[in-house]
Amino acid sequence: MEKEKVCLIINPVSGTESKKNIPEEVAAAFDQTKYDVIIRITGYPDHATEIAREAVKNGFNYVLTAGGDGTVNEVAKVLINTDTTLGIIPFGSGNGLARELGIPMDSEKAIDIILKGNSRTIDYGVANDQIFFCTCGFGFDAFISDKFAEEKKRGPLGYVRNILESAVDFKSEEYEITHDEGTITERAFVLTCANASQYGNEAYIAPGASMDDGKMNVSILKPLNALEIPQTTLQLFTKNIDKNSKMTTLVTRELTIKRAKAGLMHVDGEPVQTDKDVNVKIIHKGLKVLVPSKNIKVKKRSEVENIFNALTRWFNE
Repeated sequence: MEKEKVCLIINPVSGTESKKNIPEEVAAAFDQTKYDVIIRITGYPDHATEIAREAVKNGFNYVLTAGGDGTVNEVAKVLINTDTTLGIIPFGSGNGLARELGIPMDSEKAIDIILKGNSRTIDYGVANDQIFFCTCGFGFDAFISDKFAEEKKRGPLGYVRNILESAVDFKSEEYEITHDEGTITERAFVLTCANASQYGNEAYIAPGASMDDGKMNVSILKPLNALEIPQTTLQLFTKNIDKNSKMTTLVTRELTIKRAKAGLMHVDGEPVQTDKDVNVKIIHKGLKVLVPSKNIKVKKRSEVENIFNALTRWFNE
């Protein structure tokens, strides 16, 4: 019987936790009589993409990532529409795709999910030439992704702090949005195209989004005043942003966004410069990924309480 081939790609600088034990954990977990496992360490931006592309070319059955959303995106974008399946061991600050798919944040449990071999085929998005799996966005969330990329200390509270400190002074843009049902023009604080329900960090920008319906949920949040920011931020982290009176949601397979000038866009939380006109579309069922057989998500109550307390302190200052 021919062995299945597994490639583990480790990003040593993502997130805050050490990954020094991961090679041993993975090597010990896989039955050497059934699997050939190779381990590669990334050394520079897009190195993970190069390694994953070579693995696909050489007929690897699985490519595993130990890193954050950026590493996952680098790998997954070359696995789309291939026979190679993605496995995720979350080690990032946001872990958006892992959280969305119900993959545990604990490495041992995540490896156990991989070993069980339960595969799901999910959609992905394309914004001009940029591929995303969770979200791409414009406006304040792109601005925050750019600012957050420079943060040394990450995580939900750092994300909230950036929102609160920057939101009041942010200048919203006007967008012409052409979707499956027509064209609208809106001045938006946030404009997010969501294949998944969250950015990461349990920040739910599109609670109704599904990763296998062939469509995106487009969340358009109109400009906010200072008094609305704390409540809106809390809604983001408690999966209630769709109840905000300033939120409009479109469901579409494709859309074109036109704005006054070229500028920032974020792709799965990574800031990129793009044209003033952006075409976004969803490709149905293009990526195979290993997931729990039962997708059970558990919100950490202490995390929500910390966010609520941070908002309360900011509001009272």
